[in-house]
Amino acid sequence: MAKGAGPNTARQVLVVAVLAVAVAAFLAVAAERHGFFDLQVYYGAINYWANDGGELYDWIRINTLYGFTYPPFAALTMLPMALVSWPVAIVISVTASVAATLLLLFWLVDPVARRQGWTRWYALAVVACLAAAFEPLRETVNFGQVNMLLLILVAADLVLFTSRGSRWAGVGIGLATAIKLTPGLFIVYLLVTGRWRAALTASGTAAVVTLVAAALLPDASREFWTQALWNTDRVGVLSFVSNQSLQGVVARLDPVHPNRVVWLVLVVAVVGYWVWRVRAAVARGDEMTGLALTGIVTCLVSPVTWVHHLVWLIPALLLLVDNGLAAPAGSRRRRALLGLAAVGYALLISRLVWQWQVDFSGVDGFLGSNAYAWISLVLLFALPIRDRSAGSDRAGIADLGEDVRGEAAGAGDAVDAARPVRR
Repeated sequence: MAKGAGPNTARQVLVVAVLAVAVAAFLAVAAERHGFFDLQVYYGAINYWANDGGELYDWIRINTLYGFTYPPFAALTMLPMALVSWPVAIVISVTASVAATLLLLFWLVDPVARRQGWTRWYALAVVACLAAAFEPLRETVNFGQVNMLLLILVAADLVLFTSRGSRWAGVGIGLATAIKLTPGLFIVYLLVTGRWRAALTASGTAAVVTLVAAALLPDASREFWTQALWNTDRVGVLSFVSNQSLQGVVARLDPVHPNRVVWLVLVVAVVGYWVWRVRAAVARGDEMTGLALTGIVTCLVSPVTWVHHLVWLIPALLLLVDNGLAAPAGSRRRRALLGLAAVGYALLISRLVWQWQVDFSGVDGFLGSNAYAWISLVLLFALPIRDRSAGSDRAGIADLGEDVRGEAAGAGDAVDAARPVRR
């Protein structure tokens, strides 16, 4: 051990411990307790279908209008819940979300820590503590949602396979799309950035597992694709403040008759700008920014983006920090990027939009109730694209690749606040 390493490690452990206690105290005051509402829906529907002989989409949670809203293939992936008790299902859900979060944070933070000369475990621990306070992530855990599992499937696909032209490129995106339709925008991402084989693999994977689900669950598949998918009552009210998509913004202007034309114009404009940006990102080898930009647009253009879906903004916020630290010390660019990341993070732990949950009228209501949608738009426009195609700045994807190859070689050598909200 190098001289001074012991005291330095002790200080780092102390800092992490103090930060963890501070975050725990913050969560005790600020975090809503949803009683794993969404997990209850999954668990109830799966058990009703697998153990009680009922139809998957006929099950409705008592005293609500909410039932299972995902495709039948999602039900097949959740089938093990029929074999475990409710407490075990909670443990599995929380453990899976935490593990997926830590893996994503490692991919994003570790290359930055190495370039900056930080202690790697310390950097990850600090960011993990801060992530625990992030409202979309804490809502994902408290609802028992699947958001982080989908995000890690997509990120793993892009980081480990697509960026290297692997024959497995697209499989993770296809599986995520078959579980929940919104990650399907990443298939479009592959198409517009010219990765035709990966796009075909993703589409084929989604189609094959969907057909397998149809063969195993013909009645459920028929009901989902012809009825449940189109029944908006199973999802929730578009104008509800938790809906931080462009559709939610428009719906809050006129909850009774939302202007679909305005919404479509906004979607076309955002998608057009996104296509231009992601093509530029991939051309410069910046796959992580392509992931982040697509995650942002997924949140914006989806008709319903509840607050817990905004975990897709995590890559963008961390990449802002990465780009800020890469800028010259004391520069205006460095201050602007780090400042924007800090403001975005502060707003997304604050539960700000809920202040207008009952009344979102007026200028203050329009600005405040849509605050998270504004953050998404700012990130879409402000997130820099870096040239990672060659040289020492080829960070993130390449660094991770070296880690994965090195570890493999080493192994070989060794041997809703007031009402429940929905997906």
